Amino acid sequence: MYEMPEKLLRLGQEITDEQLRYHDKRVTVHKEFTFDAAHHLYKYEGKCTSLHGHTYRLRVSVSDFLGDTGLAIDFGDVKAIVKRVVVDRLDHQYLNAVLPPMNTTAENMIVWMFQEIAQALSAHSPTVRLERLVLWETPTSAVEIAGEEMGL
Repeated sequence: MYEMPEKLLRLGQEITDEQLRYHDKRVTVHKEFTFDAAHHLYKYEGKCTSLHGHTYRLRVSVSDFLGDTGLAIDFGDVKAIVKRVVVDRLDHQYLNAVLPPMNTTAENMIVWMFQEIAQALSAHSPTVRLERLVLWETPTSAVEIAGEEMGL
């Protein structure tokens, strides 16, 4: 059971502004998203050549140095950026029509996603860095890409 503290620590008395940022290390935060979309593959021998859909899961890993409040990047900021540049554009869409001309494989899609998210993050902060994306096409099948693989 949780015990209530006798009193809350107050900024400027029991803790100072300088103590809020405990260290000067780069820290990675992770945020996950899901979206539903349909697609089909070109020049593919198998059932994925037919129109079908997936519930995709996207894990976004972003790093930054801590700001004055002790946060690297707010989870809410990551959510807003990724929803705007990827999720809202793809959710309940026919991917072959809304993505740039490509075969809509998870391997192609993750590179496009990385480019879109990295560009939006750089506009948000000059020190924030997109570290890694993992895109699950099914609960047991995923692709992954990291900044170093993107040449960053």
